[in-house]
Amino acid sequence: MLDMLVVGGGYVGLAAAVAVKQAAPHLQVEVVEAAPAGVWEKDERASAIIAAASRMLGVLGVWDEIAANAQPINRMIVTDSRTSDPVRPVFLTFGDEVPEGQPFAHMVMNVDMVRALRGAADRLGIAIRHGVSATSFDTGSTKTTITLSDGSTIETRLLVACDGVRSKLRDLAGIRTVTWNYGQSGIVTTVAHERPHEGVAEEHFLPSGPFAILPLANNRSSLVWTERTEDADRLVASDDLVFEEELQRRFGNKLGDLRVVGSKRAYPLSLTLARAFVAPRLALAGDAAHGIHPISGQGLNLGFKDVAALAETVVEADRLGLDIGSLNVLERYQTWRRFDTFRMGVTTDVLNRLFSNDITPIRVARDFGLGLVERMPRLKSFFIDQAAGKAGDGAPKLLAGERI
Repeated sequence: MLDMLVVGGGYVGLAAAVAVKQAAPHLQVEVVEAAPAGVWEKDERASAIIAAASRMLGVLGVWDEIAANAQPINRMIVTDSRTSDPVRPVFLTFGDEVPEGQPFAHMVMNVDMVRALRGAADRLGIAIRHGVSATSFDTGSTKTTITLSDGSTIETRLLVACDGVRSKLRDLAGIRTVTWNYGQSGIVTTVAHERPHEGVAEEHFLPSGPFAILPLANNRSSLVWTERTEDADRLVASDDLVFEEELQRRFGNKLGDLRVVGSKRAYPLSLTLARAFVAPRLALAGDAAHGIHPISGQGLNLGFKDVAALAETVVEADRLGLDIGSLNVLERYQTWRRFDTFRMGVTTDVLNRLFSNDITPIRVARDFGLGLVERMPRLKSFFIDQAAGKAGDGAPKLLAGERI
């Protein structure tokens, strides 16, 4: 019988397995991944990793490998305008207040992150089963029995669901969600440009939604371009000439001519918050617990915060001789993470509603608010600390760069 089975072999699931196994080598931990072996190597997307998450990955022994190809985000610029506006005034900047040499975030290719975490899992002896998914589970007083799609079964003391925003395990456990469809889709692609970005990220608030330009290594940038779903589908289906023309209108000419160098995909955007993060012998983490709007770039980082809290909960309970799958133990994890997650979900929801429109009185009010934050050092520092995931009192040890 296993001590912990993680369903979902993405970065959150792998990080959870590595964090627990590293701190408690005697625990038997395995990972089940529905995708066939090697599929992860085709992921062209990139993610923003905040400072707290990079500290955790450092403790897990993978950050140096990831950082070799990562791009520091040294500065963030926020504008609010229409696509047709000849000038985009800057209302808010982040970065100058961050200590020198300490970027508040990095842009990391997903494939590099998964490769490093898989390497750590292999070194720790964590088995990863590919091409099978969990179809059902039965929870008893001391264990949970999971039935997989190939007909086999696995017994474990703790089941960790990292199987995405449409989590089957969450549904099987009867955990309900708060869900809202925004009617928007996020277009994700990679572009190359003539001039260097100098590590500057930009977020343009346009009437259809935020348009984020996130710096990558080698004179490239990752885009998260929010449009109404029907417009996003049309743009992705268009030829490269039409797509690049529309892209240039939003991107501007600051970095010279643009060229799309990655595949174009559109992902429907919604808010999904699980009403509970735990059930007997079950814990939700990552997108299985929460799916939020990418307006703040915090979705993946919320998942890494889940990992830090869950790993510390499990490892400390094991050291005390407690049952790591009992509801009493798992309640600590839920208490640790649920409020922060709901706060971030509500914040991103409000920001998206506030900025994804062209109503003049609202535009005036939000631009005044952005300007006010820019001119109030303490308030601005608070937002920078939040963006970097600064670990305060009571935060999980891994987020502060400490071992469990």
